[in-house]
Amino acid sequence: MKKIRAAIASKNPAKINAVSNVLKNIEWAVDLSAIDADSEVSAQPFSQQETRQGAMNRAKNALGEYDFAIGLEGGVYEMEGMLYLCNWGALATQDGHIFTAAGAQIPLPEEIADGLRKGIELGPIMDEYANESGIRQHKGAVGILTNGLVNRGEMFGHVVKLLMGQYQRHSD
Repeated sequence: MKKIRAAIASKNPAKINAVSNVLKNIEWAVDLSAIDADSEVSAQPFSQQETRQGAMNRAKNALGEYDFAIGLEGGVYEMEGMLYLCNWGALATQDGHIFTAAGAQIPLPEEIADGLRKGIELGPIMDEYANESGIRQHKGAVGILTNGLVNRGEMFGHVVKLLMGQYQRHSD
């Protein structure tokens, strides 16, 4: 079996672990590299479209000579006056395909939404909200908001499974 060369378009441990764990579970021979790739969107994506575009841009910007690259992006969007957490993933291939998928969404408490509307990024808001440091590197906002029942890695892991399933189907 040929060893596949893949990139995760991030140095964030939660995102790296999400991709690594999914790849281990499907038992492929994959050499995974973490690449710091630009999303080319706002530091705090503020719509489903911008968050999806950020994931797609990260995947394309990390692809290089790899067989495929995965970009993961977290963001927020407004619906009916409430802000929701959202996350998107994209998988870019050498033959020009880009697969996308979205994952869990959860409403944000108004005190978090207020900070976002003032232009502050979610990571620092969540650190202050939870009185912790580096939340985006492990449990993420979703971990705080679900009382630990779902963490950021699990949330992105689900998206990675959706991406890999599409890629496998395409490759067969």
